[in-house]
Amino acid sequence: MTYRMHTIAERPELLAEVNRISPTIWPEFMSHDEVCNRFWRFLFECFAEYQVVFCNEADEVAAMGHAAPLEWDGVEAHLPEGWDAAIEKAVRDHEAGVAPTALVGLAVAVVPEYRSQGIGADVVRAMKSLAATRSLLGPVIPVRPVLKCEHPDVPMEEYITWRRDDGLPFDPWVRLHVRLGARILRVAPRSMVVRGTVEEWERWTGMRFPSSGSYPVPGALSPVTIDREADLGEYIEPNVWMRH
Repeated sequence: MTYRMHTIAERPELLAEVNRISPTIWPEFMSHDEVCNRFWRFLFECFAEYQVVFCNEADEVAAMGHAAPLEWDGVEAHLPEGWDAAIEKAVRDHEAGVAPTALVGLAVAVVPEYRSQGIGADVVRAMKSLAATRSLLGPVIPVRPVLKCEHPDVPMEEYITWRRDDGLPFDPWVRLHVRLGARILRVAPRSMVVRGTVEEWERWTGMRFPSSGSYPVPGALSPVTIDREADLGEYIEPNVWMRH
């Protein structure tokens, strides 16, 4: 199948479809990251030229890539804490007039019926091209390993050491980035944080949490901690910083 790439700057009318599709791709609880909800709109208001959309021959959205420029000196230790910190820094840098030096990739989303066709790699290549044409470092990406949710109790530091017999990473999404030239920098242990009441977590997951404790939930990379006395559920997602 042939796809055409557009940016939201070129075709702002695609934003409505992007906003409709995006929540259906990720686990429900990820729509309740307060930092994401506070800063997400700025990607389209301030960085529309970095938001890419791939459409099929019928002009239907098949995949999306979201990125933002920020100031980073290329030193691993100076990376933002994770996803939440990266999007906030990009917006704060823009508001302060700080010249960006790097591109951070924030999301690659492929509509389910178009998966396993190589379009995810095309989105990553588009991010690399955006960085190169603007003389920005990277992209540097807090990668969300796609199979980590099947091993929520395994520390991310251990998970990313898993290898296949050919020496490539066990996780297919991490492996794709490596094949496209990226290298693992380090784990981002508090990349995203989602908090909600126990009732909200039960609604988001379709599960019951009868007592306080840690629970694996569908789509989560690590267990959710439930505190019934405080009426609080907290999910802290680890990601993996990778640099192209």
